[in-house]
Amino acid sequence: MRWAVLLAGGSGTRFWPLSTPQTPKQLLPLSGAGSTAEEAVERLTGLIPRERVLVVAGDGLAPRLRKLLKLPAENFLIEPRAASTGPALFWATWEARRRDPDAEVLSLHADWAVGDAAAFRRTADAALATARTHDRLVTVGIVPSRPETGYGYIVPGAPLDATARTVARFSEKPDAATALDLMAAGALWNSGLFAWTAQRFLAEVARHTPEVASALPQLESGDVEGYFRAVTPISIDVGVLERSGAVAVVTGSFAWDDVGTWQALARVRPKDPSGNVLVGPGIVLDSHDCIVWADHDPIVLCGVQDLVVVHANGRILVMPTQRAAAMKQLLDALPPEIRDIKP
Repeated sequence: MRWAVLLAGGSGTRFWPLSTPQTPKQLLPLSGAGSTAEEAVERLTGLIPRERVLVVAGDGLAPRLRKLLKLPAENFLIEPRAASTGPALFWATWEARRRDPDAEVLSLHADWAVGDAAAFRRTADAALATARTHDRLVTVGIVPSRPETGYGYIVPGAPLDATARTVARFSEKPDAATALDLMAAGALWNSGLFAWTAQRFLAEVARHTPEVASALPQLESGDVEGYFRAVTPISIDVGVLERSGAVAVVTGSFAWDDVGTWQALARVRPKDPSGNVLVGPGIVLDSHDCIVWADHDPIVLCGVQDLVVVHANGRILVMPTQRAAAMKQLLDALPPEIRDIKP
């Protein structure tokens, strides 16, 4: 009955110039030797069979994902347009139930770094069991290690059992002071790892998310393009989880990072004694807390600190580490002939 939905869309622009529209971050070896998409599928081994892993992606990425992930061709659900996670997960869950009326669904992203695959599987198993036992939508929360302002937070409510709690409220990307207050109150990071029975999820969307549910007739008639034309883009968090009263949270007992910016590599990759992360032919002398990514030619740093230095796809990027989250503003300021990397 168990199915997985791997969300593999997105352009990963915050990893420019390494990430491009043709090779976005989920296809890159950001946290290890393999791509994060490959790691995501491998992490499911022993929990969900490969033939029950559905991948949602755009047409431009589908051929590479098929070759990389080696899943059945019919398991790739190709979005005619990007419409956020709400429509994507509704479609994928509907498809899982079409193939298996008793489907239970685990939803995950293709661009995470997870420190302990066995602990991930144990937590995912507990989330799926909670979804089935309590007939709820389940989100996995991670105990925060820092007052992160780029993540959403979950405030747990009353216990459902020894493993799960209700959700009192969500807080999306708070400022630093609010994040500290949330941590003190026992709030968890909203990882984006979800579990539900297809029946309960589709019922909650029908009840709370007209932006998506109104387009169900197109899906039922087999008109996927018509479905995507009819839906209003909306995230699963805003469209369903924050509106539903049937949500539970299970705490994840594994290291997790969404690898959102260059700065994240310092959390998910090994560092030298001076705190530097080196990928490719890099040499650092009297330097500390730098992130170096060299695709081909060597990069040499001397006497510097807290820098991101990247040489990839014919571009060189040098920026302070703390500015990594501002990549969008940088890209908006660049002339197209520099910003846009051709295949």
